[in-house]
Amino acid sequence: MAEITQLQVETAIKGYTCPYLKSDLVSASAVKGIAIDGGRVTLTVELGFPVAGYVAPLAQALRDQVAAIEGVSDVVTEIGSKIISHTVQRGIKPHKNIKNIIAVASGKGGVGKSTTSVNLALALAAEGARVGILDADIYGPSQPRMLGANARPQTEDGKTMMPVICHDIQSMSIGYMIEEDNPMIWRGPMVTQALEQLLNDTNWDNLDYLVIDLPPGTGDVQLTLAQKIPVSASVIVTTPQDIALLDARKALKMFEKVEVPVLGVIENMSTHICSQCGHEEHIFGAGGGVRMAEDYGIELLGSLPLDITIRENADGGKPSVVADPDGVIAQNYRDIARRVAAGLSLQAKDYSAAFPNIVVQNT
Repeated sequence: MAEITQLQVETAIKGYTCPYLKSDLVSASAVKGIAIDGGRVTLTVELGFPVAGYVAPLAQALRDQVAAIEGVSDVVTEIGSKIISHTVQRGIKPHKNIKNIIAVASGKGGVGKSTTSVNLALALAAEGARVGILDADIYGPSQPRMLGANARPQTEDGKTMMPVICHDIQSMSIGYMIEEDNPMIWRGPMVTQALEQLLNDTNWDNLDYLVIDLPPGTGDVQLTLAQKIPVSASVIVTTPQDIALLDARKALKMFEKVEVPVLGVIENMSTHICSQCGHEEHIFGAGGGVRMAEDYGIELLGSLPLDITIRENADGGKPSVVADPDGVIAQNYRDIARRVAAGLSLQAKDYSAAFPNIVVQNT
């Protein structure tokens, strides 16, 4: 029997294309080790994004590929992930307790951006990451209601706040500090200052990702985000209708101007299936997200249905990812989360933490 070679194993692995990285794992430098012991092959794989829901299908795919080699009797896979920091806008220092900040924008209100943001954050956590969410909508904070939390943030030193923990993610919102029906009648400078304080005066605990739920539009908050907050990447949420797409394109252009990478677009309310008869209808049009992705050379990260349970779960304080973790909608959100995190893993890496600070002193 011919001896199995590492080249044979690598060639076999290259036969599988990762749907999230859009390449084979060898080319993506994700294969960290190949051990051959007679007919037993052990593969060590390390991905740059959380993979809890992807481990089983990936392991099976790799076993199928390698088992086809003559002489292989057993294939063992060791699959893990290592999430690192990625670059942010030039001239802005990365946050010491947050590896990556992902901004979720829409350009237009009413497209389900906040619901998508909280489910994205929960999905990243379900995949195995340490995650937080910052509600940047000062005028209309909605994350406390969606997370089912009404606790006041605690402080240990009288200067900074502890994040509110809900469903195993860290969160912060101006909504935790005011009554739910109390309007924030503030001018722009006060709003931007509040956003900076919510980010910088919160003791975020070693986050892999902080999801920022932006308010609609391209105004003061978005400008502050671009100029003062270290953002690794952004995601655009839209519905298929032309009016929503028009504003979504403006949000995308805004991120391009401030040099924040756009990972892709999420098409929300893409189709409605009648709960009584099962008839499917594109209430807000069809193919809008696909066209936008094609026009700007970005990825369509996923499409979500107009489903009453998504609204009911969010209003009830248990978003779909935690309300029905094994359901189709939750799995859809988790697939989108993997695409977002995988897309970010392909961006330029931030190595600033690896270099020591050099201090020159007169002696």
